[in-house]
Amino acid sequence: MKKYAVIVAAGSGLRMGTSTPKQFLLLHGKPIVWHTIEAFLHAFDDIEIILVMADDYMDTGKKIIQTTKSPDHIRLTAGGETRFHSVKNGIQYIHHPSIVFVHDAVRCLVSQALIHSCYHAAMEKGNAIPAIKSTDSIRIEKENGNEVVDRNKVMIIQTPQTFQSDIIKSAFAQDYSEIFTDEASVVEQQGIKINLVEGEKTNIKITQPIDLIIAEHLLKSKISKSSG
Repeated sequence: MKKYAVIVAAGSGLRMGTSTPKQFLLLHGKPIVWHTIEAFLHAFDDIEIILVMADDYMDTGKKIIQTTKSPDHIRLTAGGETRFHSVKNGIQYIHHPSIVFVHDAVRCLVSQALIHSCYHAAMEKGNAIPAIKSTDSIRIEKENGNEVVDRNKVMIIQTPQTFQSDIIKSAFAQDYSEIFTDEASVVEQQGIKINLVEGEKTNIKITQPIDLIIAEHLLKSKISKSSG
């Protein structure tokens, strides 16, 4: 079955505290989004990438694409007002029955093993959403204070959120709602059961300066192991 990865790189990344959006910051000498693209290109030889970027950075995106393993497998398109609209802009180019990965551009350490796991689970069950259990104590704010939540029942959601193409395309045909925080919430609104698969603690989302330091360490360790 055909495979598409919609990589969402249209955000401004204000929490990073830099004028450059976080997806373009350098990690081990390459833009963060470059590492993300390469992860999918190496996971499947036949995968097609749809890279979604803000209008102001389209030229930057074109330059990054040309430095990747398979630039002819990558299509660049403009993002939208929200993540929902950016993903919708990306999936409009999918016209064949396929498996569709939707992935944060700044989760650049996603492993081939996780990508393959999501693919097989989505093939079997229609969708696959990677998640890890919380290791922290969790409290939820209430009207009159707050209360503890059983952390064993709290799942931290990651990407790539993975779907059969007919499911995600149908879900994104509905009108936008503020309750849509990710692709799973959009699909769930259609009455479809969400299937969680085991994510990875190293599949971090780079949103703050400390995350970039951690990612650099993890990437160097990964490179060292693969070369050793």
